[in-house]
Amino acid sequence: MSGETTPGAGAAKIRFREPQIEMAHGAGGKASRRLIEGLFVPLLYGQGSSEFLGDAAHVAIAGAAVAVTTDAFVVKPLSFPGGSIGELAINGTVNDLAVSGAQAEIIVVTFVLESGLPTEILEAEVRAMAGAAARAGVRIASGDTKVVEHGKCDQMYITTTGLGRILPGLQLDPRAVKCGDKIILSGPIGDHGITILLARGELDLEADLRSDTRSVFPMVEAMLNAGGAGVRWMRDPTRGGVATSLNELARDCGFGVVLFEDALPMRDEVRGACELLGLDPLHIANEGQFLAVVAP
Repeated sequence: MSGETTPGAGAAKIRFREPQIEMAHGAGGKASRRLIEGLFVPLLYGQGSSEFLGDAAHVAIAGAAVAVTTDAFVVKPLSFPGGSIGELAINGTVNDLAVSGAQAEIIVVTFVLESGLPTEILEAEVRAMAGAAARAGVRIASGDTKVVEHGKCDQMYITTTGLGRILPGLQLDPRAVKCGDKIILSGPIGDHGITILLARGELDLEADLRSDTRSVFPMVEAMLNAGGAGVRWMRDPTRGGVATSLNELARDCGFGVVLFEDALPMRDEVRGACELLGLDPLHIANEGQFLAVVAP
């Protein structure tokens, strides 16, 4: 196949054959990958595209290199122990840029609001967003607001687009990973996903847990300053968790990944909840951690 196929060209071959979209297609795992690679990539990027699918894209505009990312935030309940959708929207965007080797500079925000949403809830989320942006050192530059009929969305959806300044001297690429490299995990896994499950009140469980939502840029910057070119690859293990991120890495770099279960940082509350619910903590979402592969 030629790498010169243009987006939307008639020659684009669609491999996605599933008859309808299911919840799993948005969960960040194998189903999401099938949808993206089987439908979006051939139609939007061309049949011969060989770009790896990361958290942000590095693009050149009139000779200036910038990083860009976009995301949509749909969470229930809107507010949960340790954070809320407004804070999550900022941190998630900042983090996608951070693990691509960029410092977030500006964010554009769109609110999709359900008719009948109490103003006090909207105000609380805008305040949470402003606070998170101030802590992360990023400017909210523009935005849009849409209101849909009652019952047509779950109170509030937020989408964001972030632009970042690429940090110099980095070449993050799964193809740079070598046998013998080490994995860094920044902190305990599963806090966010289990916190959300408990906050919905659908489980007869109690645990003193809080979401880990935060900007990971200060940690990423410190690691890059220490490791420089020895940092090969980074990802924030949000939807799909650590397992999905590392499975994608293994596929892209061509090497196996070995994890030692007793070395995985995890709170007892997360471990206990996962055992009771039959969940694998490696597949639980995180919002304030990152993975990195580094030279030994």
